[in-house]
Amino acid sequence: MSQRELGRINAIFRYPVKSMAGALLEVARLGWHGLEGDRRLAFRRLNDKSAFPWLTASKLPQLLCYQPFGGDGHTPEPLPTHVRTPDGKEYELRSNELREEVSLRYGSDVELMNLKHGIFDEASISVISLSTVSGIGRECGRDLDLRRFRPNIVIETDSIEPFAEDSWVGRSLMFGEGNNGAAVRVTMKDERCVMVNLDPDTAESDARVMKTVVRLNENYAGVYGTVVRVGELRVGQVVTLGE
Repeated sequence: MSQRELGRINAIFRYPVKSMAGALLEVARLGWHGLEGDRRLAFRRLNDKSAFPWLTASKLPQLLCYQPFGGDGHTPEPLPTHVRTPDGKEYELRSNELREEVSLRYGSDVELMNLKHGIFDEASISVISLSTVSGIGRECGRDLDLRRFRPNIVIETDSIEPFAEDSWVGRSLMFGEGNNGAAVRVTMKDERCVMVNLDPDTAESDARVMKTVVRLNENYAGVYGTVVRVGELRVGQVVTLGE
């Protein structure tokens, strides 16, 4: 199969703290472990001894309404210094006050962890097309915020066909002109959880969203990938599908 232009980057999101609010970016650096500063921090459930002890919005929906902010100049990657709570309080990210608040909301003790390689569900990069989000929205009867799907990269494709990402598995997405820009190998389809039901601003749930994804595409929307070439990502950048 030959290379073909898919479209352009429409949006870039970074989520410094797992399941908390993300940041919309114009430019980001794609490193070997995903976007620099993405999901490097997470709250661990101290009483959970499973292989996935991280506290996520599927267990505490209000996490989505916590807004990390500030810039830590002492870290090699862009990380926040503070968090604004749903009630408008502001705490230092690594403070006991924030840890205690999250523990109280969850109903069990948590602690903040910082993993240099990131804390991901399946892979370090998630990608979705505007056409897929729009198609799901049309079918479930509401205008869906991109943030429900927690993507790193949103692509505005030349085609309006939803779920075209499924055909990208096993191929590469290349960003920018030429063959020297950032590139991601698409490894698997993104199987969705209840987080797509949650409004990113209010954490209110609408079960129609996930039910629609299940009905339309067996609960897959978007894809995961791994980085095969580092570089800069920029909104408006050309995206090419290669071998």
